[in-house]
Amino acid sequence: MDRKTLETYRSFLKDTIRQTVDFSQTDQNRRMPPPPVEKPYGPERKRIELPSIKTLKNIGHIDLQTAIAERESCRTYSQEPITLDELSFLLWATQGIKLKLDAGHALRTVPSAGCRHAFETYLSVLRVDGIEKGIYRYLPIKHQLLFEFGVDNLEGKITRAALGQSFPGDAAVTFIWTVIPYRMEWRYGLASHKVIALDAGHVCQNLYLACEAIGAGTCAIAAYDQEGMDSLLKIDGKEEFTIYLAPVGKKL
Repeated sequence: MDRKTLETYRSFLKDTIRQTVDFSQTDQNRRMPPPPVEKPYGPERKRIELPSIKTLKNIGHIDLQTAIAERESCRTYSQEPITLDELSFLLWATQGIKLKLDAGHALRTVPSAGCRHAFETYLSVLRVDGIEKGIYRYLPIKHQLLFEFGVDNLEGKITRAALGQSFPGDAAVTFIWTVIPYRMEWRYGLASHKVIALDAGHVCQNLYLACEAIGAGTCAIAAYDQEGMDSLLKIDGKEEFTIYLAPVGKKL
């Protein structure tokens, strides 16, 4: 690859675009209402109550130094399922809401530029106690799971969408984060896209540390078939698309 092309693509990592954006013209400064904290859903949809983090007395108790020291990417998992309590803890650790401020803003367990939190969390569930296989979405406001749909041969389909990487098909559950860019663009316009990528790292690091606390492993995946993964989730690939994923399973 020629050096000029590399230098052009490096510009994404810089913040020089902020000097060119007229922030007075963003939708926030034009007093447009913010997009909602979570993607809407019909009230008739099947939902599963997750155990409240306040009731999880025996989960997640590990000192921070140990969690950081032991954290490593894990691509092989046992066939042991994870429990609903454990899944509840992982979801809270990665996108849980601590305080809902208004219709468009909420304080969560991870930082986000401008409190915009542009992600939705989907789950490819293969082995979670008490839950059937399928695609689910986390509803952080009420701390619930929304059943999206069942998928025949989900193990094979998520493996193909991960470019043949086998461990999403072996995991108990795979966290699939999608981004709704407008949540960030509403505030920052063209300066949004670098900070969206930074925010994704915040979320996944929390997953790594939370997995250590329950004796599980994970491995972040940024290489996948974009159209294939978006199609698996039945999202449009334009206003919402996959940005990151991480399989989770109990360590061998």
